[in-house]
Amino acid sequence: MSFFPKIAFQYEVEEYLSKVFRNKELITAVGAQEAENKYQSLLSHLSHPPAFTTVRVNTHLASVKHVKKLLFEEIQKQFEGLRVPVLEHPKLQDILLIPVIGPRQDLKKHESEVIVGAQCGYAVLRGAHVYVPGIVSTSRFVKAGDLVSVYSDIEGRCKRGAKEFDGVKVFLGNGISELSRSEIFSSSGPLKGLGVRMIEPVYLSPSFDNVLPSHLFLQNLPSVVVSHILNPQPGEKILDMCAAPGGKTTHLATLMHDQGEVIAMDKIANKVKKIKQNAELLQLNCIKAFCYDGTKALSVEKREDQQEGPPFLPESFDRILLDAPCSGMGQRPNMAYSSTLKEVTSYQPLQRKLFTVAVKLLKPGGVLVYSTCTITLSENEEQVAWALKTFPCLQLHPQEPHIGGEGMKGAGLSLDQLKLLQRFDPSAVTLQGMDFNSLQDSREDDLISLANKDCIGFFIAKFIKLNSK
Repeated sequence: MSFFPKIAFQYEVEEYLSKVFRNKELITAVGAQEAENKYQSLLSHLSHPPAFTTVRVNTHLASVKHVKKLLFEEIQKQFEGLRVPVLEHPKLQDILLIPVIGPRQDLKKHESEVIVGAQCGYAVLRGAHVYVPGIVSTSRFVKAGDLVSVYSDIEGRCKRGAKEFDGVKVFLGNGISELSRSEIFSSSGPLKGLGVRMIEPVYLSPSFDNVLPSHLFLQNLPSVVVSHILNPQPGEKILDMCAAPGGKTTHLATLMHDQGEVIAMDKIANKVKKIKQNAELLQLNCIKAFCYDGTKALSVEKREDQQEGPPFLPESFDRILLDAPCSGMGQRPNMAYSSTLKEVTSYQPLQRKLFTVAVKLLKPGGVLVYSTCTITLSENEEQVAWALKTFPCLQLHPQEPHIGGEGMKGAGLSLDQLKLLQRFDPSAVTLQGMDFNSLQDSREDDLISLANKDCIGFFIAKFIKLNSK
């Protein structure tokens, strides 16, 4: 049941992707029709939000049971008494799952409109209210307190401050404007703060704005799986190579009981600041964040013993997480992917540079986990095939927990190798809506199974370094 149009790509990117998902190896294995059906299903899924909101509990400060109780009360308050369950995951015991209700197709549209940018629109579909910086346009006479219908300008065609817009727009639901049009587009500079409080979103998800900020971290389910697979131990020295905004970094520190050292790197200063803020908010002390380019993190010369930060000597780390910069095609919802083919294909060489540094920085016997939030072969399975050929010291290793599917055919990996990989493929489940009736009738096991599959597109590979060669 597709409520929104399929995700739209630039023509060259669409051509590239269609070849990826119709590759010879895949078609030989499953047949042309099955490959085509899966690809079209994936395009539909990507334009819709995942079926569950996932939050990670900061177990460093509170128990899952305690936070679950507080969160259930908060959601009841937000949903005005509607009883939406908060589920614990049997294999990921530090997360809570909240079913997303929707799409709600019976909402009445109002005459007054607010148009928001695509990124703001995607946040609204996942439970956020509309903040002023995300507003592109409003109807002529919008006043504070007005009921308004909110739409997303998914193609970025609406001019800021326009009084009407006839381009492609997607209905996100209804809300109450907190400001007048003149206040929103004030000439005294961009305003901050709440612009529209959503009261009837098409997809009903809780807002996490200032909700238990020290106890919860909003994180996609596969992103939580990654840290469990790396499995850091108290007292170890861990490297998170591309760490911003710090979700996985803080998770690693929590799993280590804040004992040891987590080095977090990112080459953008504002993002490093965000890592430090998140570490402070979650009261984690073993994290040290540095603004540094991961491709240059290997020291070729002897360094001062007192030097804490990068570059680092070879074989300095017990475990390394390379959650690599990627084309991001697995993110949901996304109705119009704007990157060019040149941009999409630029990630593979960058990922290989980072990977090469990671292998050299890892101790023999150490663990390297490579992950992306994209769906291409070139950034995922092809990288694994390249790594195994380039670094004989690496061995693919089973992943625990293994919640997603196996790797995708097309990169020449054996069936046994593909089974060791973990690819979260949203098209693995039928796209379906959820209403309160179907929610009450569902078994908890079925809901957990749905949450495992109907999430963002994601890829994980785990390697062990056998020796120094």
